[in-house]
Amino acid sequence: MVWGGQFKLYLITDRKLAGDRLIPICEEALAAAPPGSLAIQLREKDLPARELFELALQLKERCAKYGAALVINDRIDVALAAEADGVHLATNSIDATDARQLLGPSKMIGVSTHNLAEVVAAARAGADFVVFGPVCEPLSKGSYGAPRGVAALAEAAKVSSVPVLALGGITVERARELSGSGAAGVAAIGSVMGSTHPAAAVTDLLDAISGWR
Repeated sequence: MVWGGQFKLYLITDRKLAGDRLIPICEEALAAAPPGSLAIQLREKDLPARELFELALQLKERCAKYGAALVINDRIDVALAAEADGVHLATNSIDATDARQLLGPSKMIGVSTHNLAEVVAAARAGADFVVFGPVCEPLSKGSYGAPRGVAALAEAAKVSSVPVLALGGITVERARELSGSGAAGVAAIGSVMGSTHPAAAVTDLLDAISGWR
């Protein structure tokens, strides 16, 4: 397993929210986070491979500068070409076992999950961590059905043999409410990508998580 539990905040990009400030927002977020506490998932699913690769290179340079991991959504080819730290797979994507064969043992593999069966399956297939949600009503990306709630997140963390990150409507207040759930951290999109002060948003989220018991 590659995951060491080091990052607590998983920042997922959304240039529809960020506009032409995607890179500056990511850099502000990285600068505000202690080294290793934040990872970035490049999730621009509609971009052609070349544009995604060029964006990945820009983010990789900045992530390396600040000691953060860069994970590419679904595109194993782009992850390898950009020498990213791993990939993030959708539930209906290539199996984590097959992804590991392509990526090798040193890359991280995250998997999106929406119910307990998917959590268990992803862990058994060799995922290093899973993202579970939506826990609350999402602020940005389309919902995968009704919010699961904190109780379901706690069950997911209980049955999972790998770390679970909470996704869906994660604000500072909601992050505090997840204390005691057993989650390893949170994944955020809108609360940072849509913020006019991303550095402050990251600092506040990490402070909220640090208070978990």
